[in-house]
Amino acid sequence: MSQTALRAPADGFVSAFPDTRFDAILVVSFGGPEGMDEVIPFLENVTRGRNVPRERLEEVAHHYELFGGVSPINAQNRALIAALRVELDAHAVALPIYFGNRNWDPFLADALQEMADDGVERALAFFTSAYSSYSGCRQYRENLYTAQQAVGPRAPEVVRTRMFYNHPGWIETNAEHVRTALAGIPGGEAHVAFTAHSIPLAMAQACCYEDQLRESCRLVAETVGVTDWELVWQSRSGPPQVPWLEPDILDHLGGVAERGGTNVVISPIGFVSDHLEVLFDLDVEARDTAAELGLNLIRAASAGTHPRFVAMIRELIEERLAGSQDRPAVGRFAASHDVCPVDCCLPGTGRPSPWEGATPG
Repeated sequence: MSQTALRAPADGFVSAFPDTRFDAILVVSFGGPEGMDEVIPFLENVTRGRNVPRERLEEVAHHYELFGGVSPINAQNRALIAALRVELDAHAVALPIYFGNRNWDPFLADALQEMADDGVERALAFFTSAYSSYSGCRQYRENLYTAQQAVGPRAPEVVRTRMFYNHPGWIETNAEHVRTALAGIPGGEAHVAFTAHSIPLAMAQACCYEDQLRESCRLVAETVGVTDWELVWQSRSGPPQVPWLEPDILDHLGGVAERGGTNVVISPIGFVSDHLEVLFDLDVEARDTAAELGLNLIRAASAGTHPRFVAMIRELIEERLAGSQDRPAVGRFAASHDVCPVDCCLPGTGRPSPWEGATPG
């Protein structure tokens, strides 16, 4: 493949295959280390090109050290793939499932090479991100493009399922987890803090991330019957002078205590699984802060392998296989697009896309 040949998911790509032709499913995720010797190399991958000081990497590495250097994200994705395999088999969807990560083994280039070796020509990717943003969508498309370039002319085409922030399966899954958490509160009355990964304001202004998150939160709260809720942020990184989405969950808990709140449920609605940022930022830092403030805190589970969430992924796959116009969505907005506009979810930093200057081929 020449450097200028565009293949999905790059901007300007034109498929060589029918819309409903797929040979495989590709689960695309962030990746994480699975031992202390992998932590620093993993963090170097995550922060490459961002001039992050070594001392900051070592500080974050300590978070992993608390969990034996193992991020649970890979194991959680393998469990999701196993559950999806059962779900697809039960509905006569015989496509093989592959797994590739942005930042750690199995890397996307390795997954695409394996697919090419197996004769896969076109795959449908499921991104483990419900919301449109640079990090959650466009960057994964860039990663796939770079992986295709690494594999060469035999690299498969890869298109993605739509974002699912307002799919009824996503809302039902998170609503059930919030209900379960509320059941552990005496009287069932609590403030619900929905959390998601903060991003720089410049990035947020170039995408629908915040609007989509607020819609998910509203729909879940409405489904559960909660009126006292707020969307707040976690896992902020980067230099302090760069503005990011606020308030942070720790500051928010202080505000809840100041107004006399006693019970808080945290729902990590911005995340698909209970990976390390959920475990450290919420189960360690937020829990410690709540204890200091005298708040009773219960953390709701993320989607994980909840049967309704797994069924939702299967439904997203089936609608593409069938070319269906029946695209379930609830709330104020229609179902998300399948093909991203060329200016969709730009990083907000002015940096070029890796396929800038390329021509369709």
